[in-house]
Amino acid sequence: MPLYGAVEAGGTKFMVAVGEEAGAEPNAVRRIETSSDAAATLREVITFFLDHGPVAAVGVATFGPVDFRKGTISTTPKEGWAHFPLRDILQRELRVPVGFDTDVNGAALAEARLGSGRGAQSLVYVTVGTGIGGGAIIAGKPVHGLLHPEMGHLPVRLHPEEPAGFMGVCPYHGNCLEGSASGPAIEARWGKPAVQLPPGHPAWMIEAGYLAQACLSISLILSPERIVLGGGVMDQPHLLGMVRARLAELNRGYIPLPELSAPGLKYPGLTGAFVLAEEALQ
Repeated sequence: MPLYGAVEAGGTKFMVAVGEEAGAEPNAVRRIETSSDAAATLREVITFFLDHGPVAAVGVATFGPVDFRKGTISTTPKEGWAHFPLRDILQRELRVPVGFDTDVNGAALAEARLGSGRGAQSLVYVTVGTGIGGGAIIAGKPVHGLLHPEMGHLPVRLHPEEPAGFMGVCPYHGNCLEGSASGPAIEARWGKPAVQLPPGHPAWMIEAGYLAQACLSISLILSPERIVLGGGVMDQPHLLGMVRARLAELNRGYIPLPELSAPGLKYPGLTGAFVLAEEALQ
């Protein structure tokens, strides 16, 4: 059985692993800090695979934005990573096929194949954490177009209970979805990180309102069978039910709504990278 390599490339850390099958326990896993020296970070990734290989193929699920044609991370504000040829360096140094997609498309692929959306032909995965991103699976395949879905920057209507003067934290769009509902937005609004806010805090009604708006937009445009909401902010056990309730209110019975669920996988992005590696070898 071939050995696969997986890379979940994040803005603060790279998770790398080797294993024989997507969804199975990896043979080895390592965390590598994402430094501003992209080449040095990638050298650590390559060394890991050389030490634990040989691998037959590698899958990369990376932060973006991504240029699929060039295999690069494109216009990221992450210092040292803009236009970095991530895919080509891995292919050249490891001499194996490299599957390449966004972290959220990878997570969506994994959840559709192996997680809480197992068997679904259409699924959207939304991660709510330091940033907000969304990946879409339609007819069993990740959605690519001119670029890729950037659902974190959907415009949202201002919540009626939004504290006066809060204009969002997105440097591009102010109070878009990411600017209003990400972890940094919650902390900027209330002066405390999400994990320190109790379930009855008004932050959660506002948060649920913004996420429900996003889920309604996604439902109206893509009509997925399921929307999976993951990421650190969604670790609050009461939040998913609040989003479901507010989504139903906003929909007003207009369309059948997709099922909203938590991730079924412990590491959706890393598992998605294994799926990408398997497909690259095929």
